[in-house]
Amino acid sequence: MNKERRYKLIAQNKKARYNYFIEETFQAGMELFGQEVKSLRAGRCNLGDSHVEIRDGQAYLVNMHISVYDFTTVAGDKKEPLRKRRLLLHRREINKLMGAVTKDGYTIVPVKLYFSGPYVKIDIALAKGKKLYDKRAILAAKDVRRETQRDFKIKNL
Repeated sequence: MNKERRYKLIAQNKKARYNYFIEETFQAGMELFGQEVKSLRAGRCNLGDSHVEIRDGQAYLVNMHISVYDFTTVAGDKKEPLRKRRLLLHRREINKLMGAVTKDGYTIVPVKLYFSGPYVKIDIALAKGKKLYDKRAILAAKDVRRETQRDFKIKNL
């Protein structure tokens, strides 16, 4: 039977779509500790300033803030909220990302974080930065589209 994949959205990086042209997305798992997963279930994370670095053939998510889980009983078990977290990707995906970042000037940004069944997954995107005039053109096109929809709605009433 073909089961429909259900997922629960934890966090979304809306700045990524505003600041970058998204070329290609990849789905990755994350290496997390138990209290981090519990904190994610409570929805306590922020993808705002995070990005992906590739070092020594591994991909790491940097500057993603996962709040400390309040109900951890052992004081030594509390993890650093901004620590680097290893991403679980296939070797060919890591090589493709590394080649694009070094050769073509792309950036790897996280787009959304979600639960897929019992697993925490993250969508990362190969992205190229937008210039200020690109952002202005997109906002202008959005305003024109909104105005035409408003005019069309008023005329049909």
